[in-house]
Amino acid sequence: MTLRFRGRRRALAVVAAGLVAATTITACAADENDAAAPASSGSSAAAFPVTIEHKFGSTTIEKQPERVVTVGWNDQDPVLALGVVPVSTREWFTEYPTYPWVQSALGGKKITTFSAELNFEAIIKQQPDVILAIYETITKETYEKLSQIAPTVIQSSAYADEQTPWDVQTLTVGKALGKPAEAQALVDKVNAKTEEARKANPQFAGKTLAVDFGPEKGQHWLIPAKDPRRALFDALGFAAQTEKDEVSEERLDLLDRDVLFVNGAAKKDMLASPAFSRLKVVTEDRALYTSFSTPLGGALAYSGPNALLYALDVLVPQLRNATDGDKATAVTDLSNAA
Repeated sequence: MTLRFRGRRRALAVVAAGLVAATTITACAADENDAAAPASSGSSAAAFPVTIEHKFGSTTIEKQPERVVTVGWNDQDPVLALGVVPVSTREWFTEYPTYPWVQSALGGKKITTFSAELNFEAIIKQQPDVILAIYETITKETYEKLSQIAPTVIQSSAYADEQTPWDVQTLTVGKALGKPAEAQALVDKVNAKTEEARKANPQFAGKTLAVDFGPEKGQHWLIPAKDPRRALFDALGFAAQTEKDEVSEERLDLLDRDVLFVNGAAKKDMLASPAFSRLKVVTEDRALYTSFSTPLGGALAYSGPNALLYALDVLVPQLRNATDGDKATAVTDLSNAA
């Protein structure tokens, strides 16, 4: 798996924002991308031109994009959910094409990647007519370079870099692709399913769920409230611990809350730590685990609408088992689930 941890381990998040730079390049088919599906035409074309405000000003997309390149780490996920296969995407999780919701969206087509590093030459080669660069910290210099290639969608100034909620990302992508109604329908579907799960499990409310993100080599990372990486748990009614960021092995007591979700490590590896295995939340079977290589780990990383629907199906039953107070309902280890 290719997974890039950057700076404050920001890699897994729900993000987005919006908007487009002012240049247009005529779409041109490339042989290596015959499998890529263009955005649908018809009534959606009436949505153009569109102008979107962003952190570096505003930009107009003159016509419906057909060749879409995604630069942000997870931008391809809402694009696929809207029925568009990008001609190229940023390389991240190599397992991505195998995830159930991705396979369904691709319908047998292939999705190509250019590299994990930002490669302007590779992007130019694809001759895009729109570039999505939302889940990435885009500088003014990078934005201007991308904008010289094609109109470029970046995040809004309303949110910090890589802190845009998943629903805002989805709606922004929908507007950029001429699919605002479809994007709203997807957001509504996820919200309805989340609300249904929350109401069916009132015991979630008020319980503190700590997210230990990417623990490795004795170090742990606590995700605070309102961080996109724990948005699904917040929406289900769980509270967050007040502590955040890096936690040493000596302060594992900070993980010992009502529920613990370990994102990015196998259960067997976590239990190899005596200090961790003694935590009450662990001994009382109130801890959940997933590895980055599993579809659930991927779903929480990419966080598009269909990914979140998948995550809800997998997570909610185990969260129920962890919070129902019944020792007979064991929590399933999700860290090795295919």
